[in-house]
Amino acid sequence: MFFSKYSEFIPKSLQYLGKRYSFQFFKKDLIAGITIGIIALPLAMAFAIASGVGPEKGIYTAIIAGFLISLLGGSKVQIGGPTGAFIVIVYGVVQRTGYSGLCLSTLIAAAILILLGLFRLGSWIRYVPHPLITGFTTGIAVVIFSTQIKEFFGLKTGSLPADFIGKWGTYIKASPSFDPTTLGVAAGTLGAILLIRRYIPQVPWGIAAIILSTIVCAIFHLPIETIASRFGEIPHSLPIPSLPSLSIPAGLWPEIFMDGLAIAFLGGIESLLCAVIADGMIGGRHRPNCELVAQGIANLGSILFGGIPATGAIARTAANVKSGAQTPMAGMIHAITLLVIVAFLAPIVSLIPLAALASVLIMVAWNMSEASHFANLLKAPMGDRAVLLAAFLLTVFVDITAAIVLGMVLASFSFMIRMSSVTKTVPTVFEQAVPEGIEVHEIQGPFFFGAASMLKDLGSETSPKVLILWMRHVPVIDASGMHALKEFSKQCKRSNTILLLSGISGRTEQELKKFGVTDETFHQIELALAKAREMISTT
Repeated sequence: MFFSKYSEFIPKSLQYLGKRYSFQFFKKDLIAGITIGIIALPLAMAFAIASGVGPEKGIYTAIIAGFLISLLGGSKVQIGGPTGAFIVIVYGVVQRTGYSGLCLSTLIAAAILILLGLFRLGSWIRYVPHPLITGFTTGIAVVIFSTQIKEFFGLKTGSLPADFIGKWGTYIKASPSFDPTTLGVAAGTLGAILLIRRYIPQVPWGIAAIILSTIVCAIFHLPIETIASRFGEIPHSLPIPSLPSLSIPAGLWPEIFMDGLAIAFLGGIESLLCAVIADGMIGGRHRPNCELVAQGIANLGSILFGGIPATGAIARTAANVKSGAQTPMAGMIHAITLLVIVAFLAPIVSLIPLAALASVLIMVAWNMSEASHFANLLKAPMGDRAVLLAAFLLTVFVDITAAIVLGMVLASFSFMIRMSSVTKTVPTVFEQAVPEGIEVHEIQGPFFFGAASMLKDLGSETSPKVLILWMRHVPVIDASGMHALKEFSKQCKRSNTILLLSGISGRTEQELKKFGVTDETFHQIELALAKAREMISTT
């Protein structure tokens, strides 16, 4: 009984790595895990650098969070780690509050994710409208692209402003300082990526293009910046886990808390969307609440080991499935592969040109943008277009926190307006004759605060002796709707009209009686008409 009640929190790894786990499964998981580990290496470093921190922090995140997400998560094949979606948030947080502020924001996000999972709120993610997700995803892609212009052209700019317009203003001023060699390496890497994707798609394009550019730069001793020249050599091992410093000015705590909310919201959306996509590819079914708890624990672990926020990585998860992954073991092997690379190949990895990583991120940004899908959504109804454009523009020109909050508010208002237009009252005509002095009006649609005002003028011109509201097609009614009914009942009494309600049943009927709207309702309209005739005949 206990285990059945909490079965949704049992990780998929325990389900698949038991007696049924065979050597055939392990071989496929091993190949997939090594493949994804190699793919994840340049992405982890690129995401970290674009986020304003050192490349090693991206690797630590991919190792620790990637392992924990696969070990504890509710998805069979999901790969976790640093993602492009977090670049915008992380860069802004680091610029405003430093790495310590980022750590505290991520710890807050981790706690929120765990609580969301424990309170079984994982399924609520489906209430986030698709135009909002597309809007801020495309906006993130634009911002990622804008962060890579400096590295792509080798501009001498110093520290970049956090805001979008400030960045491009700096780029324009620094445009005469571009480095032809850096631009050549970046353009060559981007060209290699396009050719690999077009002609040999089975080869991981990111790592293949970076290997080529690193070899070319080493052979010809090209004078461009590498990971080692800017950040020093990547460490050979993981750091000792430790808690971040709590010495943050008191005035920054509200800001840090809001950043934590944004990280939790985005991390929850990305991880569960990724799990849904994985389900579609393998025909499986993930456990959303278990996944949220795992994401929270993984982010906690990432920060303890000096990492950055993590979530489900859609592109790496898709590659994991295509590489033949069978169980969560593939994700754990991917993390171990990264650890082995760091332990034995750190000096070589440190030679990677930053321009090559910029090209990889530009391609990631293009993939994230879903430009054709964004353009197609511009043909959607006006409310959806407004949400899409608001989320996109706010993400680009303000920040993603504002995009999420205002986007959800706008989406809610759009939904309420639509529901209000759907809800209506219509005069009802019956085959049998309705005696004079009796009117029947049917309410169709959800009766909530957005539609509560529709009763005000009902029956005011004809002043019937009995007015019947037929509510068989009212799926839900909220407190505002009940209040409107109560006020309408008082209005009917003032005009000597008897109000009868019909078609209400179950819990809604009990709530209306408790609210004091009416003492009697009629499940069937025929009973209400019979009662109305009786009242007419006795007056």
